[in-house]
Amino acid sequence: MKIFTLVTVSILAALYSLSCTQKKLQIKLIPRNTHAAVTPEPRYDQWWTTRHNGILERVKKGNVDMIMVGDSITQGWENDGKEVWEKSYSKCNALNLGFGGDSTQHVLWRLSNGEIDGISPKLAIVLVGTNNVSDSSKETSEGIIAVVQKLRQALPKTKILLLAIFPHTEMPENPRRAKNAQASELASVVADNKWVYYLDINKAFLDANGVLSKDVMPDFLHPNANGYNIWAQAMKSKLNQFINCN
Repeated sequence: MKIFTLVTVSILAALYSLSCTQKKLQIKLIPRNTHAAVTPEPRYDQWWTTRHNGILERVKKGNVDMIMVGDSITQGWENDGKEVWEKSYSKCNALNLGFGGDSTQHVLWRLSNGEIDGISPKLAIVLVGTNNVSDSSKETSEGIIAVVQKLRQALPKTKILLLAIFPHTEMPENPRRAKNAQASELASVVADNKWVYYLDINKAFLDANGVLSKDVMPDFLHPNANGYNIWAQAMKSKLNQFINCN
C-alpha cells in the first residue's frame, strides 16, 4: 500500500511538473507577429521620439540601478508623483521609462531599440496594459508577458517586478476593470519568484467596496500626488527585497 501511495504521489508530481513546463513553453512560444500586442511598433509623435532619444542619451551614461517601464501612469512620476519619486527613489539611480499612451507593442519597440542597452539595473518594475483597449484580455496578457520576456532576455541579471494593471473606472463592476484584472491574472503566470515577481497592489487604491476615489485618481486612471504616495508605500516592502533606496 505504501509503495502504491509513493508511486501515485510520484506520478502526480511528474504530471504537475509537466503541466507547469508546458505552460512555460506556451508562454515562450508566442510568435511576435501573432497579434498587435506582441509585435513591436514605434509611434511617430514628435514628443515621443524626442523623449525616446533623450532616454538613449541617458542610458549611455550608465549608473542605472532601477527602471520603471510603462505608460502615462509611470511617466506621471515626473509630474504629480515627482515629490514622492524624489523622496522614495532618488538614492537608487532610478530611470523612468514611462511614455503616455503606450501599449505593450510600443514598450516592446522601445526596449528593442536602445532604451535598456548597456545597462544592468538591479530591478525593473513593469506596469503596462491599460492602453491595450482594442485587444482581448488574453492578447493584452501576452503583450505584457512579451515585455517581461524582453527584459529577461536583455537584462539577465535584473530582477523584474510585474505589477497588476491598476484599477480603471470608478465602480468595480465596470467591464473595463474586469478586463484588466483578467489580463493581469493571465500575465501573472510569467512570474517564477526567482527572477520575475508579480504584485497586485490594487486594493490599496480602493475603498472597502472596491470604489476608486477621485482623491486618489482624479480621472479614475492616473494617480495624483496622493495616489503616487499610496503606490510607493504599497510597493515598498517588496522593492526593498531587491534594491536599497534609503
